[in-house]
Amino acid sequence: MRLTRYTDLALRAVMRLAVMDGQELLTTRQLADGVNVPYTHMAKAVAHLQHLGVVEARRGRNGGLGLTETGRATHVGALVRVLEGDREVVTCEGDQRCPLAGACRLRRALREAQEAFYASLDGVTIDDLVASPTGPVLLSLGRPRG
Repeated sequence: MRLTRYTDLALRAVMRLAVMDGQELLTTRQLADGVNVPYTHMAKAVAHLQHLGVVEARRGRNGGLGLTETGRATHVGALVRVLEGDREVVTCEGDQRCPLAGACRLRRALREAQEAFYASLDGVTIDDLVASPTGPVLLSLGRPRG
């Protein structure tokens, strides 16, 4: 199973915010620079994560982004399901419909494999993802090297 780039960068953003643990808030630009993605892509992912209640944004001089308690306890499988949407692994319809569509067992087998993939992530929380050795590396992202 392959995740979209959008899901990948949203997960990286959540992980980066998780290690901040309220120390300081990051801007969307700092997040984008830290995980090496375009600002516009990160802004779209952050807006979606805010809508889901995973990330909160504070405005003003001391504003920025932080992970909510809900975000910290979020199970990765559930978050990936939402970010990926309800997409099938294969598409049987389209300009040239598959001749096996009415009798194919592959589509169901792939759907079950997809669900097994998500289920394997259901026991993992965002906090689990940022445990050592990942956390210290995430903390160093976006800092000037000296």
